[in-house]
Amino acid sequence: MRYAFAALAATLFAGTATAADAPVNQRIELKNSTGAVVGSATLTQAPNGLLARIELTGAAPGWHGLHFHEKGDCSKADFTSAGGHVHGKATMVHGLLNPDANEAGDLPNIHVAADGAGKAEVFSTYVSLTATAGREALMDKDGSALVIHAAADDHKTQPIGGAGARIACAVIPAG
Repeated sequence: MRYAFAALAATLFAGTATAADAPVNQRIELKNSTGAVVGSATLTQAPNGLLARIELTGAAPGWHGLHFHEKGDCSKADFTSAGGHVHGKATMVHGLLNPDANEAGDLPNIHVAADGAGKAEVFSTYVSLTATAGREALMDKDGSALVIHAAADDHKTQPIGGAGARIACAVIPAG
C-alpha cells in the first residue's frame, strides 16, 4: 500500500506544472508615427522558436510587411530608430523566398481588412525572446522591435522586399 501511494504521489507531482514550465510571454503595444496605440502583439517563446499573435487597427487595407528589427527603439516617427532587420549569425539576405536563405527577422505579411483591422499569427524558428541555442534573442541587451510596413513584402527584393515605409512599431524590451 505504501508503494502504491508513493507511485500515485510521484505521478501527480510529475504532472503538476510549475512557473518554470510556463511559456515566456511578452505583450507589446504597436504604435503609429504619432504615438497612438494601433494594436498589440503577444509573443510566446515556444520550445523551437517564437509564436507571435498580432492585432492591428486603423491601417490601410491590404497586405503589409512584418519584420523583427534589431533595436528596441521606436522613438523616431519614421521608426528608423529600430534599425534594420534582425539578421542572425551568418545570414544577411532578405526574403523568405530567397534561395540564399533569409534574415532571422523576416516574417510573413499581415493582411488588413477593409475596416482597417488586421490579425495574424506567425511562428519563427529563427528567433526567441531570451537566449536559446541557435536562435537570435529578441530581448537582448538593446531589445528589438516588431515593425509593420506600408506595403506587402515580396519576400525576395533587397533589402526589405519592397515593403516601403514603417507604419507601426512595438518595442520588445531588453532582457
